[in-house]
Amino acid sequence: MKFLDEAKVYVRSGNGGAGAVSFRREKFIEFGGPDGGDGGRGGDVVIECVSGLNTLIDYRYQQHFKAGTGVHGMGRDRAGGRGKDVVLKVPVGTEVLEEDGETVLADMTEVGQRIVLLEGGQGGFGNAHFKSSTNRAPRRANPGIEGQERTIRLRLKLIADAGLVGLPNAGKSTFLASVTAAKPKVADYPFTTLHPQLGIVRTDSRELVLADIPGLIEGAHEGAGLGDRFLGHVERCNALLHLVDATQEDVAGAYKTVRSELEAYGGGLAEKPEIVALSKIDALTPKKIESQLKKLQKVTKKKPLALSSHSKKGVAEALREVFKIAARASTAKKKSEKSAAWRP
Repeated sequence: MKFLDEAKVYVRSGNGGAGAVSFRREKFIEFGGPDGGDGGRGGDVVIECVSGLNTLIDYRYQQHFKAGTGVHGMGRDRAGGRGKDVVLKVPVGTEVLEEDGETVLADMTEVGQRIVLLEGGQGGFGNAHFKSSTNRAPRRANPGIEGQERTIRLRLKLIADAGLVGLPNAGKSTFLASVTAAKPKVADYPFTTLHPQLGIVRTDSRELVLADIPGLIEGAHEGAGLGDRFLGHVERCNALLHLVDATQEDVAGAYKTVRSELEAYGGGLAEKPEIVALSKIDALTPKKIESQLKKLQKVTKKKPLALSSHSKKGVAEALREVFKIAARASTAKKKSEKSAAWRP
């Protein structure tokens, strides 16, 4: 299934049904009076967050959604039925934005969450509604109110506990494949990962969702390489695991390149807790590894980890550190949300 994380959709709620003009006509009843019913309400446009979806591919082939029109009123005081709602089902982590792509209308973060995006038009009154002591036989009825319409953008931001970042060929996909059941593409050339990949890590009776993001290069925020359009998928992560390829000569420069792209993107990525690890150490001698670690520590101002996804060396230690920092960040986030929601 093709991964799609953005879609542009046109939605329209249903028109209200028209009221009816009708009079009661029965044998032996000389003055029956008006009995036109009201029209039904138009259908709503609803956004629903469901499980079992991890892409917006459904909205690639259908971009227009219109709710049903309310049923018109009828004689004998029969009101029209409500129009059928149209429900847009989206995966967890989907943002609903205005057409400008900046104004957020809704953020779908929990399964079962439902938001009425556009309400259907109100049904019109039938002539029975206008009967009064001075107007015993009204011959007027209201048409239904028209529905609303707008163009929206759906943007998916995958929800993961930790995200993998780094230059192309830093070993991110290999690491994901070694610690989860995910099967990302792994090859000895850059940009083997074209779409974000998710995997579930299970260790010490705990679970963690890990996201692999396509590699960044210098100038990604200006569109170089694959650009930074996939960085939105790590905005919701609690921690970042920054992998630096130990086989390249300038490990400090590689680290600075990715950090500068994270800062240029914004979205709070540069402030997220970060674990720095030197990958592919199985290809180097112990002396070279020590040299590379010192270079990396000098620029990061903290002791980096060393690991090899191929030989599994250092992988368990890196995962424990990811679990610890992600859990700590998650707890702090929940506390801040709780304090923000509290009112005296």
